[in-house]
Amino acid sequence: MDLNKKSFIPVHTNIENVELDGEKVLRVIKVEKIMEFDENTYAKLKDFSFHNGTIEVKMLSRLLPDAPDFARGFIGIAYRITDDDKQFESFYVRPTNGKQCQDPMRKTHGCQYFSYPKYTFEYFRNHQITQYEAPADIDLNEWIQLKAVIEDEHASFYINDKLILVVEDMKHGKDLKGSVGFFVDIGTEAFFKDLKIDIK
Repeated sequence: MDLNKKSFIPVHTNIENVELDGEKVLRVIKVEKIMEFDENTYAKLKDFSFHNGTIEVKMLSRLLPDAPDFARGFIGIAYRITDDDKQFESFYVRPTNGKQCQDPMRKTHGCQYFSYPKYTFEYFRNHQITQYEAPADIDLNEWIQLKAVIEDEHASFYINDKLILVVEDMKHGKDLKGSVGFFVDIGTEAFFKDLKIDIK
């Protein structure tokens, strides 16, 4: 799919096409809800509906110059996004918790599934629910291949062709439908390319 910015709606973000390593990519950063976690901050495909199928994309994140010390390079996807942006499912990674991280506890938080608006990472942490996170062998400033296989309430997430997280009970259930977007969170400069979506 062509990642021309005209194909996307910026939701609490700024989006632009830039050249990176000689390729045209989409750059996404937060411009609203700057210090709020797990919010509806993404670039959303226009006039698009997704229920079941496969989403693949390559993504690269950097820390912004003013990123707070708890920034992790958060980057990922949102899917089944409703038209009013009030519900969606999401998966993202935390690159600074990957290859270079020396803290064993932080390394267990390499990736995250969440469901907006209620089931955020904070909700899961507060309730000591751990099955929606996993380690990820990734880093900042490198292209990361993400593949998400979605079927009803089930989701399988792959990083660089390795199965990294399986979710058996997506919190909006099996019937939600909506658009697909590129998710970005606090302190992150996010880049995306090579989007492929296969709808079942």
